[in-house]
Amino acid sequence: MTLPRMPAAAGGLSRRRFAHLRAAWAALLVVLALGIMSMPGRAQDADPFSATVTVDATADTVVKARDAARIDGQRRALAAVAGNLSGGSAPAKAPKLDDKAITDLVASFEVANERMSAVRYIADYTFHFRPAEVRRVLGNAGIALGNEPAKPVILVPVYQSGGQARLWEDPNPWREAWSQRSSGTGAARLLVPLGDAGDIAAIDADKAREDDADAIAAIARRNGGDEAIVALAAIRGPAAGSAGVDVTVKRYRAGKLIDSHVEPVDANPAESAGDLLRRAVASVASQIESGWKKGPVPGYDQEGTLTAILPIAGLDDWVRARERLAAVPAIRKIALAALSRQEATIEIGYAGSIDELKASLAGINLELVRGDPLWRLARTGPGAAR
Repeated sequence: MTLPRMPAAAGGLSRRRFAHLRAAWAALLVVLALGIMSMPGRAQDADPFSATVTVDATADTVVKARDAARIDGQRRALAAVAGNLSGGSAPAKAPKLDDKAITDLVASFEVANERMSAVRYIADYTFHFRPAEVRRVLGNAGIALGNEPAKPVILVPVYQSGGQARLWEDPNPWREAWSQRSSGTGAARLLVPLGDAGDIAAIDADKAREDDADAIAAIARRNGGDEAIVALAAIRGPAAGSAGVDVTVKRYRAGKLIDSHVEPVDANPAESAGDLLRRAVASVASQIESGWKKGPVPGYDQEGTLTAILPIAGLDDWVRARERLAAVPAIRKIALAALSRQEATIEIGYAGSIDELKASLAGINLELVRGDPLWRLARTGPGAAR
């Protein structure tokens, strides 16, 4: 005898309906995770290499629908970017690229206003494309970039406190202070990289501090610029209750140092560390935008290296001396060859002539003296006895 099928209990769910809901919830968690992971590390201005599109796709499952929507959305977003950059003169269709090629052009994306069922997915996607790669692709397709703005200056914010330097690592309150800065009105458009996997692979805090030409040029190219500025903020004393911050700003073109400046900022009474750094950002950004637009320093087309011995009074003294040396415009590289309690043997890569290097070192109370066989760095002025 066959028993009649029993209805689901009041308020209950059939197994099929429960499976659909479970799949939808799983897809929602995946989408939310992707959205969080793709959030940028800085506030976005009106970026000509970004576009927002509404996506709507249906498939066998919501996961497949979401993937189809993203692929269609990034293609339409790239077409919108091409049209904007060409001033409307771009062809109706974007360059013929496969889905993977377009995905490789995407630096990051953001998701908003998601709606979904078991088989349909709707959302607003904002795609941020890699400027250098987009220029290359559009140029190869014969699309003239008539409305493209001047290239940004890439700002690399290195934070140093207690002998530790950070760039992409958290916490980096110096990078956070730059991300909170308004766009400003100066001619130089400063852009802080997102700090995604590609940026992390291109440069780290040590390479930035050591004037690694290849790394600095790579981070600039990756973010659509020809110039990069490494802004090293060194906290005086402990981060909490700091007496101030010394900002060493070095500007590079094609990886070569062309300008350097040190900006000391003293803390105000009862001022928080965050407020101090935001004030330092405003001061440095203002000077970059209004005055630091020089061409290459005369004589910097010459390059050389030398090995010198620097007397020190311990590890802390060496760290302070290294920071002062790193602020010298003519010095492009400092490599530690040997270290003892009394002296540091260093290899210095420099631009210009020896006389120009000596003049630059004199500005930080160091005299470069020919030794046998190595050069020596003698201290002058205050603290010369160390």
